[in-house]
Amino acid sequence: MSKSFVTAFLFVLCTWVVSAQEKDSIPDTNDQEIDSLQNDLKKQGIIIVDTLKKKKVSINPLGPSKAAFYSAVFPGLGQIYNKRYWKAPIVWGVLGSAIAGYLFNDSQYKRARTAFKRRQAGFIDDEFYDNFNGQGTIPNLDIGDLQTIQEARQRDRDLWLVGAIAVYILNIVDANVDAHLKQFNVDEDLSFDMQPFLDVDPVTNRPNYGMAVVVRF
Repeated sequence: MSKSFVTAFLFVLCTWVVSAQEKDSIPDTNDQEIDSLQNDLKKQGIIIVDTLKKKKVSINPLGPSKAAFYSAVFPGLGQIYNKRYWKAPIVWGVLGSAIAGYLFNDSQYKRARTAFKRRQAGFIDDEFYDNFNGQGTIPNLDIGDLQTIQEARQRDRDLWLVGAIAVYILNIVDANVDAHLKQFNVDEDLSFDMQPFLDVDPVTNRPNYGMAVVVRF
């Protein structure tokens, strides 16, 4: 075991030394020589273009958090912060409709429940008891109908409440995700072209000529 370990260690050490020597034996590229070659090519009508330049996108690490916070405080405000102004009326309309549906069904539920309780107590003076002719002889809705209406309105009210909460949460998520996506480069002004390029061999310092596909942002 010890001989095998020593042999493996010496092999790795020798390999590392040889690699280091090979790396050190490669001469550094002379910037002046590269500039001279580029000037010579420029005189011949060949221009070297740096294809590694990219469009800079400003990054605000606190932007998504701010957008989510603003939407949590007041729905739609995060969309305005992201300059997605057209989204704010959508958020207000959908959330307002959900709240209106909740309030309407809650009001109808309370009306039916009040009448239902008075019928159970023996009263016949509720708004659903013979409110057509006012004689108080024939109920428009009996106690069973009031119970059915009460349960239906309660169910609808709860569904509208769940919908309003879902819209509120989606409003926050949308503002946060949109703020993240705004920091990516999604510029549609993309084009490409064929241009000559110069590549200098780091060992021989000889220029290599060719053609490159340049993508512009």
